Amino acid sequence: MSTPLATLVDARAIVQLQDARVRLWHEAPPEPAGDGSPEALIEAQHAANFTLWHAEDEARRSSADDASIATVKRQIDRVNQVRNDTTEQIDARLLANLREAGMTSRGEQHSETPGMMIDRLSILSLKLFHTREELERPGAPAGHRERNAERFATLEEQREDLARCLERLWAQVCAGERCFKQYRQLKMYNDPELNPVLYGKKT
Repeated sequence: MSTPLATLVDARAIVQLQDARVRLWHEAPPEPAGDGSPEALIEAQHAANFTLWHAEDEARRSSADDASIATVKRQIDRVNQVRNDTTEQIDARLLANLREAGMTSRGEQHSETPGMMIDRLSILSLKLFHTREELERPGAPAGHRERNAERFATLEEQREDLARCLERLWAQVCAGERCFKQYRQLKMYNDPELNPVLYGKKT
């Protein structure tokens, strides 16, 4: 039996999934399901953001030597490509579900796709987790907890707003009031046929 369209994008469930995985992945490495379902794609996108967050921290480590930074930079490029590809795959899966249900593109086009909004929710989940860590950090300097409490409240408000916007967009899409298109980012930096550094053009 096919999944009802209205339940394919459940912003509250997505936020809960992202928060649960962030907690889990700080104990054990990410292992996304990878079965091609919308939930598995959302988890894979979140895993990419999780990996990027911590790889970028490694690149900022003051004790890191040049070789380590170069290795991390290459990892960041690879994982960022996964993040971009998975965002596109989320939108492609949702558009395929809409077509299977006989829904055609109707209404005003929305500039941001559901996949992009879910990506932003993923990053907010990571920010909230690490801000909470700072809230609870023992031995922090004076004023640190207060600054991070304010930051945490702002992040929570931003995520609540974004989740509500995602729910509204999907409801409007399902009602035929709005539409979105597949947004291709067409990144060049990892393509050996498009990046001169990779195909060996001399400068």
